[in-house]
Amino acid sequence: MKSYQKDLAILLAQSQALFFKDGLTLKDGRPTPYFVNFGLFRSGRLISDLGRIMAEFLIDRKLDGTFDVLVGPSYKGSALAVATVDALWENHQIDKDFDYDRKEAKSHGEASLKAAKFVTGALCDNCRVLIIDDVVTTMATKFDILSSLTAEATARGHSYHPTGVVLYMDRQQTTAVYDKKDQPVLGKKGQNAVENFKAATGLEVHTILGIKETINYLFEAKEPVSQNGKLEALSESTVKKFHDYLEVYGV
Repeated sequence: MKSYQKDLAILLAQSQALFFKDGLTLKDGRPTPYFVNFGLFRSGRLISDLGRIMAEFLIDRKLDGTFDVLVGPSYKGSALAVATVDALWENHQIDKDFDYDRKEAKSHGEASLKAAKFVTGALCDNCRVLIIDDVVTTMATKFDILSSLTAEATARGHSYHPTGVVLYMDRQQTTAVYDKKDQPVLGKKGQNAVENFKAATGLEVHTILGIKETINYLFEAKEPVSQNGKLEALSESTVKKFHDYLEVYGV
């Protein structure tokens, strides 16, 4: 693992953004032994560290030269975009623009003549756009932001060029399978959301960490992780439960 990958794993544990708890469910209704909540990166130090880590990742993967505007889907992606461009400038003297979307288009002030879905005005004609977000499970948010970018470009007579997606964490699991009543079918694998996204859009998806390597590293490093409200090193039983879960739902 690269140093910035280790830093992210430890940061997830120390902030308790990564935690294990009995009885958790995902948005799609499936059970999960763990959860990752980037909303808990709520202090200056934590969000600064996230920006530094992504900036190092972009430079290491030579992605810093592939975009003009870093776009973060609202709401969590917004803060991640700001933190990353700040770190690129402060630590590497690389100056990039950022933008993020509103939930509803603005039609007053500077947007009086043309309603604007995006906030900063950084999206100019023919600009290259890199999308940043926190976690991948279904890729639904990434499809949504691409649709918003297309609509914005059409409304303004512009052409935007998405160059890829960068993510902090991949849950490395398939999508849910639903029955005729739209209830999740437990114990059944769905599709690989990342591969489907790549096939549908032609865009590459770059992820700093997968959940498997994160858990394995934290276990070997004996780094305390929140487990049912207690901060302690991961037990073999917790790690086994995690791997058993991915045997059922993993890609």
